Amino acid sequence: MDIRKRLQEMSEEKYGDFVARLIPTLPRERILGVRTPLMRAFAKEAAGNPEARQSFLAALPHHYLEENNLHGFFIEREQDLETALRLTDEFLPYVDNWATCDTFSPKVFKKHPQRVYPYVMKWLGDNHPYTVRYAMGVLLGNYLQDAFTPDMPSLVADVQSEEYYVRMMQAWYLATALYHQWDAALPILLENRLPSWTHNKAIQKAVESRLITPRQKDYLKTLKRKTGQAPGK
Repeated sequence: MDIRKRLQEMSEEKYGDFVARLIPTLPRERILGVRTPLMRAFAKEAAGNPEARQSFLAALPHHYLEENNLHGFFIEREQDLETALRLTDEFLPYVDNWATCDTFSPKVFKKHPQRVYPYVMKWLGDNHPYTVRYAMGVLLGNYLQDAFTPDMPSLVADVQSEEYYVRMMQAWYLATALYHQWDAALPILLENRLPSWTHNKAIQKAVESRLITPRQKDYLKTLKRKTGQAPGK
């Protein structure tokens, strides 16, 4: 099975142009333009060819965005926890855009939060911005309810980065935490723990959310600060 050839056969030029506008950090020539449902279906099909799948997973780095996304979809389908952790750990240094970063989340991670947590902490302290973003995304998706501990919002807020896509995920995490864990998340804003831009972006996202009550939204608006400089993309 020639995986790259199959992806190229599924590509659409106009859709690739659309995707390129959403991911300005990638050059257009690295985007084929394959729709996500097609790639997920292909990942399921390729699961029946373990030799091709294993060869593809070992062929890092990939060239095309869709190859990276497919790589994530393969990991996402992994049911063995230790294998999923190993594959994710190996893949994260090669993730080079927000879309790939946010595309995959192994379901097996959610079933074993205590075993996964040390990896999340390691990724959170990494120097690679998309590894850090991924860690925040896992905390957002898997650790805001049953597995939550009150120190988690501070762990995210304390990350120091000028990277736009890290700061955006900090804001997204905090806005979501305000819904699930209001009492633990609110002090981050009250204590001005975040740079002004990230602080205000978190409030904006929370105010735009349908999950936050009108009364909470009115209160959050009073906490806005003078706009800080936006981080560079």
